[in-house]
Amino acid sequence: MVPLLLVLLLAVILFGAGFAIKALWWVAVAVLVIWLLGFIARGTSAAGSRGRWYRW
Repeated sequence: MVPLLLVLLLAVILFGAGFAIKALWWVAVAVLVIWLLGFIARGTSAAGSRGRWYRW
């Protein structure tokens, strides 16, 4: 009975980790798109302003 519970627990942990990793990939893609849009918007701003669009 214990090995069966361990296998079930391992399956649940791996399923949860897989879901979290997939969600993190979508978050990373969203951040990349926002960063690219900001980079493009900065490039189309006035020629005299050479400031960064982010506050890092």
